[in-house]
Amino acid sequence: MEFSAHGPVLYWRGPSPFHFLAVGPDNADEIRARAATVTYGWGMIPVTAVIDDVEFTTALFAKDGDYLPPLRAAVRKALSI
Repeated sequence: MEFSAHGPVLYWRGPSPFHFLAVGPDNADEIRARAATVTYGWGMIPVTAVIDDVEFTTALFAKDGDYLPPLRAAVRKALSI
């Protein structure tokens, strides 16, 4: 399954800060329909993400009806995000 997402980077300040990108409602519906067959626990879904020419592995987190892939620090630094 392939999809694209565009939007602001979301910052979560928790005890371990993270930056995320929401995949959006249209993508979330399709992901939700397949989630049970691809999750590896706690609802995490492994993915390969590509931003510009930077490819990295991560996992989608389910949150409030959407899915949020974390953006690794090395990726953000390489892309000046």
